[in-house]
Parts: sequence; structure tokens; C-alpha cells
Amino acid sequence: MKIALMDSGIGLLPAAAAVRRLRPDADLVLSWDPDGMPWGPRTPEDITERALAVAAAAAALGPDVLIVACNTASVHSLPQLRARFEPDLPIIGTVPAIKPAAAGGGPVAIWATPATTGSPYQRDLIEKFADGVSVTEVPCPGLADAVHHADDAAVDAAIAAAAALTPDDVTTVVMGCTNYELVAERIRAAVQKPGRPPLVLHGSAGAVAAQALRRIGADPVPEADLDSRLTVLLSGRVSELPDTALGYEEGRLLQVAAPAR
Repeated sequence: MKIALMDSGIGLLPAAAAVRRLRPDADLVLSWDPDGMPWGPRTPEDITERALAVAAAAAALGPDVLIVACNTASVHSLPQLRARFEPDLPIIGTVPAIKPAAAGGGPVAIWATPATTGSPYQRDLIEKFADGVSVTEVPCPGLADAVHHADDAAVDAAIAAAAALTPDDVTTVVMGCTNYELVAERIRAAVQKPGRPPLVLHGSAGAVAAQALRRIGADPVPEADLDSRLTVLLSGRVSELPDTALGYEEGRLLQVAAPAR
């Protein structure tokens, strides 16, 4: 079994780690785009062009399923990706976890890139799944890029700026960019108010990993023996996990679990 994941940067690590935990025996292909990232500031047309190229690099290695582990690419490019690769290669998009977050009753804040914040796609999800719930959309310029480069000072500054835009009564934060899941506890620390109930954070990594397995009819086997390979593609070039990826627990899990090739 071979499962591919794509993103502009290392935001694919949480979903890749979730796949690894569910199926340690699955070969993984990680395809991202250091030559073109960040995708967030690009036009929808540019995002789609980059996403198609990154997906094609992964598809050339014959995976059974491709996870688009990027909210921005999912917002702007899923129809084009599915038109290009399905039905031969199932495509799994990443949707901000608005539905489960709203089920808690709110108030909810959705942290996302400027490209996703306010987009028709995100607004449609809010209308469908958060009717009657107080929702604040919080743009987080620079946060995804800072996480990708493991720039602690820039991460702290971007989180602080987003926290300042988050209402004090928020009980739930949706991490509407996969990069943010790599710094979830830092987000929690910035938003949690003294005397308030514990803040609930919602990401998408576990859900998309489980959906990918369902799509190809594979059951989770977390106790499977590790007998797999990891392939890393950087803008189509075969490489190894960058040092920045190894600064996160999810990246270290993949390195330890599967030798690069």
C-alpha cells in the first residue's frame, strides 16, 4: 500500500504522522513545493497550477490514494485535481473542522491563511455546519510560512497577532491550515484565558488519514510491523526530510519510522 500526501510545505506532516500511526506498514510519498511556497498569497490560478504539478510528481510514483493535506489547495483546486487524476487516483481533500467544532456550541474562531479566510468555500462550510453558532474568522498572515521555516520568533509573533483578533469568549479554535497543527499547543497557550474552560482545538489530520484508508478499503492496523518506505519530493525532486521538518515531533516520527529513499 502506498499513500501520497501533498502540500505547499510541511503542513502535510500532521496527516502523514496520522497515517503512519494508523498503518505503519504503508509506504508514504510526501510531495511539497519549496520552489513555490507559500501558496497562500498566490492567485487561485497560480495555486491550482502549483498544486497540479505537486500532485503529478506524487502520482508518477503510483500511490493508491493522494491526500491534499492543504486547506488552501483544497479550497481552490480540488475540482481540478479530481478532474485530472480521478478515478484512477482517489483524491482526499482537507476541510476545516468546522462541523465538529460547531457541534460543541461555540463560540468558535477559525484560524486560517488570508487566502482561505473569507473565501466562498469557507463561508459555505460555516453556513452549512455552524448555523446559529457564533463564528469569528481570523486571518493569520505569516503563520504558515513561519511554521514551515521553524522560525520560533515569527511563529510567536503571528500567533500573538491572531490571538489579539480572537474574541475573549471563544471556547473552540478550528485550525484551518494544516501547518497550524504543528504548533497547536502554542496556539492554545496564546488563546486560553485564565478562569475559562479549557480551550478546544480542532484539526483535520486524523480525519483525512482515516478517510484515505476508507477510500481504498484499508482498515487501520496500528499494531502492524514497520516495513515501509518514505519518499520525499521537493518540487518534484527526490530528497530527504529537511531539517525544519525534523524540528517537529511529527517529522521525527516519520524519520524514525521509515528510512528515506
